[in-house]
Amino acid sequence: MNFIFIAGHLGADPETRFTPSGQKVVSLRLAVNARKGGKEETVWYRVTIWGDRFDKMLPYLKKGSGVLVSGELGKPEIYTDREGKPQVALEITAENIRFSPFGKNEKSREESAPQSNPKGFSTPTDTYAYNGSSMMGQGSNSYHEDDQDDALPF
Repeated sequence: MNFIFIAGHLGADPETRFTPSGQKVVSLRLAVNARKGGKEETVWYRVTIWGDRFDKMLPYLKKGSGVLVSGELGKPEIYTDREGKPQVALEITAENIRFSPFGKNEKSREESAPQSNPKGFSTPTDTYAYNGSSMMGQGSNSYHEDDQDDALPF
């Protein structure tokens, strides 16, 4: 199993579909910027969310939203683009998704957020800290060592 943690911005609004058996599948296109040799490159990931795990979060995810995603990295697929150049498709099955503190500024968040919050869910500005990473800033979900005990496989 290849586990990956990435931070990026959505290239499009989330797309929701259903399998023939009725299982919900949400797809995200996530752009991650990387610097190589002084030149900035964008790497695109397809993020797949199975079921309704992140349904409370979906109304707040729009094109351009900053997100942190962790999950299982699938086998890279090589394909040829419209210009005849080989490209690599990278797919992640999401285990955890968080709002990024590196996303839009506060004013943009307020303008893009829906007017009403789902019951029991606070706005993205309250929930952007990723549990387990001290570099992600301060938020209502700040890191506590006890939070990680159940996540360790050993």
